[in-house]
Amino acid sequence: MQGHGQAQPVKPPPSTGLLVFLRVLFVVISVCSFGLLGWTMMLRLALVTRKSLDWGLFVATLAAEVLGLVLLGTEPGEEIHTPGGWLGLALLFGSLVVVIAYYLSADIRHFHQLSYPTAGYAQHQQAPAPVYGYPQQQSPYNSATGPHTPVPPGTPIPQSGTPTPTPPPQPQRPAPARIDQVRAELDELSDYLRKHEDGR
Repeated sequence: MQGHGQAQPVKPPPSTGLLVFLRVLFVVISVCSFGLLGWTMMLRLALVTRKSLDWGLFVATLAAEVLGLVLLGTEPGEEIHTPGGWLGLALLFGSLVVVIAYYLSADIRHFHQLSYPTAGYAQHQQAPAPVYGYPQQQSPYNSATGPHTPVPPGTPIPQSGTPTPTPPPQPQRPAPARIDQVRAELDELSDYLRKHEDGR
């Protein structure tokens, strides 16, 4: 008999120090090359995230830098005199600024999601430890999901593909406060002890 299979182990993200070093390294490489190697940041980001958007932005960055070099190469002398030369320079430096901003934000967001993938789920699944001898009252509110209705055991769970109508929320009677319950039990205990001592 086969089960659902075991979950694949999640590879832990690199240490924060290594990530900061790599971010600084790729930004410095791009700035020191005056934007000519700005595509290296986008290549690293596309390899790390494996998103088609990042691959498309890598190709767009490479094309913008090549076009900027071609426009700068059409200048007849060492100084920029034509609008094409200015446009090429603007493409190189403009793409450098945009690529650095996008690279840093996307890289930080990606590794933050890897570090905390199920924070909300784990918080939702935690239940308070039961107190000995007393049934636990469950709050109708949860910090992660808001109001919810407890599902009794044996209720079929709806499949994700079939829409099911949600029943109207039923009014819940307020549970007695915990302090009142403890106070009532202490009163009963003290009455019992008084009767027991009077009987002696």
